[in-house]
Amino acid sequence: MPPSSDYQKALSRLSALQSNLAITSLFSIPLPDNVDRNAAAIPEMLFWLSRAGLSPEVIASSGLRCVHVAGTKGKGSVSAFVGGILARYATTTTANKEGKVGKVGVYTSPHLVDQRERISLLTPQGEGEGMMISEEKFGWYVNLVWDTMTEKAREELGDKAKQEDLEGPGTKPFYFRFLTIVALRAFIEEGVKDAVIECGIGGEYDSTNVLPKESVTAAVVTQLGIDHVGMLGDTVEKIAWHKAGIFKPGVKGFTIRHGRETVAEVLRARAEEKGAELVEIGEEEVRAWKGVEGGRLQGPFQKGNMALAVYAAREHLIRTGHTFEGRFGVDGEWRLDDIPEEFVKGLQEASLRGRCEVVRDGKDGTEWLVDGAHTEDSLAGVGEWFASRTAVGETDGVRILVFNQQERDPKVLLTALLKGAEQEAGGSKEVFTHAFFTRNEELPPKEGEKRDLAVQAKAEETMKEFNSVVETRVCDNVQSTIEQVRALAAKAKAEGKECRVLATGSFHLVGAILRGINE
Repeated sequence: MPPSSDYQKALSRLSALQSNLAITSLFSIPLPDNVDRNAAAIPEMLFWLSRAGLSPEVIASSGLRCVHVAGTKGKGSVSAFVGGILARYATTTTANKEGKVGKVGVYTSPHLVDQRERISLLTPQGEGEGMMISEEKFGWYVNLVWDTMTEKAREELGDKAKQEDLEGPGTKPFYFRFLTIVALRAFIEEGVKDAVIECGIGGEYDSTNVLPKESVTAAVVTQLGIDHVGMLGDTVEKIAWHKAGIFKPGVKGFTIRHGRETVAEVLRARAEEKGAELVEIGEEEVRAWKGVEGGRLQGPFQKGNMALAVYAAREHLIRTGHTFEGRFGVDGEWRLDDIPEEFVKGLQEASLRGRCEVVRDGKDGTEWLVDGAHTEDSLAGVGEWFASRTAVGETDGVRILVFNQQERDPKVLLTALLKGAEQEAGGSKEVFTHAFFTRNEELPPKEGEKRDLAVQAKAEETMKEFNSVVETRVCDNVQSTIEQVRALAAKAKAEGKECRVLATGSFHLVGAILRGINE
């Protein structure tokens, strides 16, 4: 079905909003010590909620109950896992009985190929829309929120502003805030009672943290690391403070016990400050659990994310009236090995674009492993994942890396990836035979346009220092990179060799790759 005009209007309107990157870049500008740009975030978000006809009180009275997820790494996967589990308990399209799960809403970010990826409506098997909200509904809710905000601005400003200014992006919040409001409006209008809400950046001042305590059934803080330093601070302890800002009074918060005691102490102190009960899952418990195999979200690091999802989903279902038989229903006695079959199936069925995703090139069938990892720890995990799926010792396989990280130090991040792969490969540095270092632009530059390739050159140098045998290339666009990878894959196939590709380092890169190989 071709996109509706409302959908096209929605996309046009969204493209006019200020991006998250434009907002986060403000935090790189030095300010006096007594100025905190974060402090106004929640009051501003509450203002925009009211402009859209929403408020924490409206959200609470709607019956929407959410698992709220923050963290540096794994929050998208945990959100997908929780959504997958809750969807297995969906019995009707509306939750009209105590303990019955109806339509399940999942709000995540960023999107990679389609903006609708951010808002999912999961319904009972055979009845629903799958992972993404439909184009018609997405267009409807984007335009509904946009027009509602326009009318509110018109009521307040009247003749003081021009019509085009009232209708334009100037009377709207920036992109992530706007999409958060759209998701909440869609969930309420669609009768969603069970939802998973992923934070964008941080937690304490994140746009999603306008959820009232009555609407939160469980809070999750996933693995922590250094990211968004300008907004969250330059230590894991400072970042932990922000992430734990989603804890709510009387609501359990779940995390895997942090190996650094100073970080664990921050989380405990924040839980006490917020009046929340912090449940710290021991790493030894996760290691002892066999996990769930056969899932769509793969990788050795996913077991910890699965464990967090199990704890959070169980808590959500119990708080919303569900009862479990046997030991799994008894606090303090159950173990991860006790999870019901519905939990197993939910974990297996969960999926999320660009996170440990395995796809086939639409033209030649080459296997691509794609992951938007962009921190040291997450890239090390991706390196392990690729190496675990690859016969490194074989001399007749073609193993290609496509990498970029335009905003952070490529040497540090690429080294983490290579070390992770090396460790999983038993100390072999020959995980990759070829490496492409490309910018994120999808198309070649226009005539006369020159693109800065300093970042790509630095990454290439890093690869050569690690393993000089790897054939490397620097590219200024993704389309050219894909064409060259396809040529290598065709040559390998003609010679009876296998070819496997890993694309990682940036969500922007992964999104461009997915669009390119699925054309």
